[in-house]
Amino acid sequence: MAHAPGTMFELHPAFPATSEAVGDLPLCHARLQADARFAWLVLIPRVPGVRELDDLPVRDRAALVEEVVRAGAAVRAVGEALGRPIEKLNIGALGNVTPQLHVHIVGRRADDPAWPGPVWGFGTPQAYRLDAQDTALAAARTSLGL
Repeated sequence: MAHAPGTMFELHPAFPATSEAVGDLPLCHARLQADARFAWLVLIPRVPGVRELDDLPVRDRAALVEEVVRAGAAVRAVGEALGRPIEKLNIGALGNVTPQLHVHIVGRRADDPAWPGPVWGFGTPQAYRLDAQDTALAAARTSLGL
């Protein structure tokens, strides 16, 4: 990963407040979004100061796409583990609220509460029951090889 000498990656404080750590892939830190209504992972490239996709070096952009694909499989694994198989993956890098570059990978179903609209800003997030969160984290980690 290319970055300015002497700078270190720091996770924006919004992420720990709204998600649980899954682990680190070669480029990204992966997190489970703390909203039990949706199987939802967030990937945050561990590159200091990056806000936009085009801020990443070309090699890191290619790596990010591959990690998004891996995270999609992990989101599907989370849905299966929770008994709610995923019908469609939504992938987005919005960054309007949290400026640090991050990519959402959201598993969607025709019976989810926001369908067919976007999940962002829809209703109130629902906390996972502890056992369900543990199941979701385990499924994501296993799928990602963590």
